[in-house]
Amino acid sequence: MKVIVSGGGTGGHIYPALALIKEIKKREPNAEFLYIGTEKGLESTLVKREDIPFKTIDITGFKRKFSLENVKTIIRFFKGVSRSKKLIREFEPDIVIGTGGYVCGPVVYAASKLNVATIVHEQNSVPGLTNKFLSKYVNKVAISFKEAESFFPKEKVVHTGNPRATEASLVEGRDRLTDLGLNKDKKTVLIVGGSRGARPINDAFLEVLEVAGKRDYQFLYVTGEVHYDTVMAKVQEHGNPPNIKIAPFIHNMPEVLKNVHLIVARAGATTLAEVTAIGLPSILIPSPYVTNNHQEKNARALSDNGAAVIKLEKELSGPILLKEIDAILLNEKKWEQMHKDTLKLGMPESGKLLYELIKQLIK
Repeated sequence: MKVIVSGGGTGGHIYPALALIKEIKKREPNAEFLYIGTEKGLESTLVKREDIPFKTIDITGFKRKFSLENVKTIIRFFKGVSRSKKLIREFEPDIVIGTGGYVCGPVVYAASKLNVATIVHEQNSVPGLTNKFLSKYVNKVAISFKEAESFFPKEKVVHTGNPRATEASLVEGRDRLTDLGLNKDKKTVLIVGGSRGARPINDAFLEVLEVAGKRDYQFLYVTGEVHYDTVMAKVQEHGNPPNIKIAPFIHNMPEVLKNVHLIVARAGATTLAEVTAIGLPSILIPSPYVTNNHQEKNARALSDNGAAVIKLEKELSGPILLKEIDAILLNEKKWEQMHKDTLKLGMPESGKLLYELIKQLIK
């Protein structure tokens, strides 16, 4: 099997792509892959680190307001289509898969025009512009949330879930807390704002740092690399409580998730796929700065089913955050019910379902 994968811009598009590649490799060790991204995107770092063949095209996203830059984007799109056709003809894939982000637009469109089998994978409950555009041309649209179905041609939609869920469910639950300087026998809260961090979450936690330092449970606090130095300067002012360990970034997050009891996070699709796969209760603070407010809609897919508590950024404060953490961690019955409700939403077979969909298309 020969597969081209394209997706980029954020980890939410890239990590599912990498998880899918791992799933296919596990089932077909001789499979060959080519990843097409942009040189400036996060994918150029993450994909190269996995030693996957990587090629680039030059493309940018559309501005939401009328702009001369959009005219340049259209020109880049057609140049990207031409470049993608060249790469596709050279590689001769059985299938081309787009996982979102503007980079996959020219790639998947080019594949459809060359009559190569195509799939787009949508991680969010509200799809982005690229996947909505591509849905007219691809053979199938794989979705992670049922709420996304109405945005696509009904006959093309398959609910597969997010392949990152499979990866998270299979991770060995080895003791990562001791590695990070925490007590593996204590209840642990993971606070994380995504790969780049989230200043409002950081500010809320710093507001109650001294009080949190007196709790019987412990915290793993991931600031984001951009915010780390600023946060550490403030932490030193409060004596650096021993039950709070701080890191700028953590690779292989699923290993950590298996060792914690509660997560405070944004509501990105990858995070939600991981926490539902392992049944981890969550306090979700959706980013209000994303397209179509899709993170809040992602989060409500969990909160409406008892699997998460939502706090909007505009109503977030340190005392409110700590109160919600206490209400879950210090109430065993509530924690257990949230754990069960979260597991009900998980799709640990996502990787298998997506692989089977691929096999159907390339028969």
